[in-house]
Amino acid sequence: MATQAAHTGETSVGGQVLYMALELSDATWKVLFASATGKRRERSVRARDLARLMEEIAEAKRRLGLDAGARVLSCYEAGRDGFWLDRALKAKGIENLVVDSSSIEVARRARHRKTDRLDLIKLMGLLLRWAGGEKRVWSVVRVPDAAAEDIRQLSRAIDRLKGERGQHRSRIKSLLALQGLKLASIGGDKWAKRVAELRAWDGSGLGCHLQRDLITQGERLALVESQLATLKAERERLVGQSAQPAAVKARQLAELGAIAEESSFVFATELFGWRTFANRRELAASVGLVPTPYKSGNSEHEQGLSKAGNGRMRTMLVEIAWCWLRYQPSSALSQWWQGRFGKTGGRARKAAIVALARKLLVALWRYLEQGIVPEGATLKTRRVAA
Repeated sequence: MATQAAHTGETSVGGQVLYMALELSDATWKVLFASATGKRRERSVRARDLARLMEEIAEAKRRLGLDAGARVLSCYEAGRDGFWLDRALKAKGIENLVVDSSSIEVARRARHRKTDRLDLIKLMGLLLRWAGGEKRVWSVVRVPDAAAEDIRQLSRAIDRLKGERGQHRSRIKSLLALQGLKLASIGGDKWAKRVAELRAWDGSGLGCHLQRDLITQGERLALVESQLATLKAERERLVGQSAQPAAVKARQLAELGAIAEESSFVFATELFGWRTFANRRELAASVGLVPTPYKSGNSEHEQGLSKAGNGRMRTMLVEIAWCWLRYQPSSALSQWWQGRFGKTGGRARKAAIVALARKLLVALWRYLEQGIVPEGATLKTRRVAA
């Protein structure tokens, strides 16, 4: 049984712990070391210089009176550096935590001091409290393995290109609207010729600079559509042939009648393909679909959903919930929703769909983990009895 000293930083097998907090930036990393005795050492190293960081760790152990083989427990806030540093530290035998920065409490004064050094000191204080057993001082980010993160990039790249495609189309439509024009289709192989033949509201030709802008936007649109087609073909090959967990989960989800290939791939890469969950609440919390009650004295009200999880998954879930009502009308989930919210309209109807989205999320989790098909759901290959 571990002693109290072990919980506060000293192990029960004769070693000690060196605590390390990192404040990352593009040029310099600030590092704060601490021991269980309260001694501290603050240093700066060049960003991404792992060799120098390891030297500072060794020197900190010596200066703080710890054994050379003392355990190292480190942390840093999730950000633009991603997870490579977490993997690098763990490869060196260092226990590391990647912390969700939005879960760290800040002062509520109108103005409060904020510097990298103050952030570093705060981070160290929270690390010591976490090591002492206060697990709720922050939220620790679940780090995907390298393969899971790589396949997720394919899903996100497709999503970004779809956004760029929409931007180019909207820009072309706006330029045309300025001249009183609207086209049924935009882009294509003969886009430049079509632009040259366009006539404004008064029958005059378009200005040369406007034509050039339209043609340039059309060329960019064509490039994005070509890249998008390539990535989608890659996704189809991956889902159809790969044995990676995300690909396997995507194939399973695609068997359900209301979930298309694209959405099943997002579900698998963002959530089900690499994460595990202990219960329904933990699952819902991962995508921000948990309530946030407010109770203080006589004041008591519900503040709505936390929206603290994966926003991309939350958006996709709501879209799939609407699809579920359309393509799985005989399922128990659809019948429950129609019976309770079917006659509502407007904003109430939009809010009610979130309730279905949460129930659907749990149902999909059970389907993937336990093989339990949602009651009354239609598969693409067979009908499952209610």
